Amino acid sequence: MKKLPVFCPSCESNLLVSELSCSSCDTVISGKFDLPQRLQLSAEDQEFVLQFVLNSGSLKKMAIQMNISYPTMRNKLDDIITSLQANSNS
Repeated sequence: MKKLPVFCPSCESNLLVSELSCSSCDTVISGKFDLPQRLQLSAEDQEFVLQFVLNSGSLKKMAIQMNISYPTMRNKLDDIITSLQANSNS
């Protein structure tokens, strides 16, 4: 499956969804819709959030699995939180 682009390849602004369609009944909805916040994160940050959830929110478990120090893992989470907060205010 193709990866959903979230940034304009020309100017790097956030992209908007302009059409949604149903594969069952061919209904099409047109308009301008913001992408969900989590999709505005980089692929790496999305993977981090997924692993965080799969590890029941344990940064300690993630740090051990990824062979990274706990403070590095905590800083990564703090960066993602900051990014999500910035996106929610724009």
